[in-house]
Amino acid sequence: MLKFSKMHGLGNDFIVINAIEQAVNLTSEQIQFLSDRRFGVGCDQLLLVEKPQTAEADFRYRIFNADGGEVSQCGNGARCFARFVREKGLTAKDTIAVETASGLIYPTLQADGSVTVDMGKPIFEPKNIPFIAEEQANTYMLAIDDHGKKEITALSMGNPHAVMMVDDVDTASVEEIGPLVESHERFPERVNAGFMQVIDSDSIRLRVFERGSGETFACGTGACAAVVSGIRRGLLNNIVTVALPGGDLQISWPDEDSSVWMTGPAEHVFDGEIAWAMIEQH
Repeated sequence: MLKFSKMHGLGNDFIVINAIEQAVNLTSEQIQFLSDRRFGVGCDQLLLVEKPQTAEADFRYRIFNADGGEVSQCGNGARCFARFVREKGLTAKDTIAVETASGLIYPTLQADGSVTVDMGKPIFEPKNIPFIAEEQANTYMLAIDDHGKKEITALSMGNPHAVMMVDDVDTASVEEIGPLVESHERFPERVNAGFMQVIDSDSIRLRVFERGSGETFACGTGACAAVVSGIRRGLLNNIVTVALPGGDLQISWPDEDSSVWMTGPAEHVFDGEIAWAMIEQH
């Protein structure tokens, strides 16, 4: 039997697997099966908790989207990861050093149950996002099939993001434009597409079409990318409330030389087991 926990951060839901105390070697097809909401357990992403590969880290954190592809970072997942390792007795620390494919992050469990994560510094150099552009700029024009050109901010928060301004997230064409941006030829590794509505200098509304998962209730790195985009455009202050379909996140970016900080909830839903025989059929 494969033991797992179901968790979510503002409705962005995860299968979290302890790969320290049980042997786990899942194929892309098996991850797709587990992520399926009708035939498997169901999730936006599957998270693996592993032993660290470096002396500086307490754990290694691996993230797989519902399509089976591995990605480098997930902000909502990082908060769930921190709560998982504490609740399962894998650590007694409040601040945890976690190794990811894009570097170390340091989630901190707060007294009220929320989790604050140092998400690292945003990356703007196009080749490091990666994004095809002749030179670095604050915004770029992106030609999107029959929808003309859209102004975007392109950056990486450990994974690539394209942030667009919209007048109203409720009427934004997320389902139509999101997949076109996600697979745009100028993003060689695909991209998360963010649709941001600025309410005032301290608050925004946001919807995110995530690569490999579609639109989710919340995207932590997407919230960070949106706030960074708004600050660089001169529209936002340094501490911003981001209202996502699943709830609110607090994002702060003190200055261009600083990390982006994210604070929000992480909820444990249930623990479960699934027979390996079911998984191995896929």
